[in-house]
Amino acid sequence: MKNFEYFKVANVAQATSLLARYPGKAAILAGGSDLLGIMKDRLEGPKFRMPQYLIDIKEIKDLNYIREQSPGLRIGATATIADIAASKLIADKYPLLSQAAAQVAVPQIRNVATLGGNLCQRPRCWYFRRSAFSDCYRKGGSSCYAVAGESQYNAIVGGYACYMVYPSDLAPALTALNARVEIASPKGNRVIPIEQFYIGPQKNVMRENILTPEEFVVAVEIPHAAGTTKGAYLKLKERQAFDFAIVSVAVNLTLKSDLVTDARIVFGAVAPYPLRARNAELALRGKKVNDAIAACCEAALDRAKPLNKNRYKVAAAKGVLEQALTSLI
Repeated sequence: MKNFEYFKVANVAQATSLLARYPGKAAILAGGSDLLGIMKDRLEGPKFRMPQYLIDIKEIKDLNYIREQSPGLRIGATATIADIAASKLIADKYPLLSQAAAQVAVPQIRNVATLGGNLCQRPRCWYFRRSAFSDCYRKGGSSCYAVAGESQYNAIVGGYACYMVYPSDLAPALTALNARVEIASPKGNRVIPIEQFYIGPQKNVMRENILTPEEFVVAVEIPHAAGTTKGAYLKLKERQAFDFAIVSVAVNLTLKSDLVTDARIVFGAVAPYPLRARNAELALRGKKVNDAIAACCEAALDRAKPLNKNRYKVAAAKGVLEQALTSLI
C-alpha cells in the first residue's frame, strides 16, 4: 500500500473542509472494507490514482443512527450494515431493506461496513480489480477486456465502453423504496433521489455516481409507504454463504384490493448502476400479481445486450424476479 496521510474528524464540516483542501486526492474512510482493499491492490491507471489522504468519519456521532421521522425513515451514513439488518424498526416497516442488508457479505464485514460505503463502493469487474490491467477503460485507459475476455460476471445492460457491474445490495433495495440521498459539501447539503445518484459509463466512465471531489454521503431518507406494500429482495450468488451477486432484484409493490397500483423493480449486478425495470413494472400495474408474473418477467430485460459469456444472466435475472414475485403472492 502506498503511503497516505490520515485525518480523524469530529464533524461533517471538518470532513468537507479537508475534501475541499485536497480535491481529487482525498477519500472518505468509514468501514474501509472496499477502499482499503483497492489501496492494497494498488489499482492505478492513466486517470485512476490511489488517495493520498484518508478522512476518517467514524467518530462523527451525528452520522450513526437509524430513526423514524416524519414522513419516513432516516439512516446516517455510518450506520453499519449489521445494525440495519438487526433493526426491528426496519424489519417491521421496511423488510425489503432488512433482507438486503442481511445478505451483504459475511457477519464480520457487516459489523464494520457502513451504509454510505455500501452505496459508494467501486464497481466489480475482475479486469478493473487487477493491477495488471492498468489500461482498462474504468482506469482511464482505452480497452475493455471483458468484451472479448472473461465476461461471466459483467454487465448485460448499459455497458457502453465499460461492462462493469455495480455490486451494492442496498442500492437496489433503496431504489425500490424510492429513497433519497443527502450529500454534504463545503457549500451545504443537498438531497436527491437515489435514482439520480448513480451514473453509467456512457455519461462518465470514470465515475459511478454524481459526487464531486468535495462531497460525501451523510444520510439516506426513505418515505413512508402510501398504502399497503409488499417487498422482497433476492440475490443469486455462486457461494450461498457469502458472495457478490450474479444477479439480484428488489421488488416493492403497492396494492389495493389485490391489484398492483404501483411497482418498483430494480436489478443489481446486471448493469453499471441499479437498473429499474420499468417495462416490467408496467406489466404489473392494474393487475393481480399472479396474473402478470409471466408478462412481467418477459419484459424485465428487454434492453439486455449480453456479451459472449454472460448470456445466462438474462434467464437468471428473469428467474430471480419470478421467484421474488411468487414470494409476494
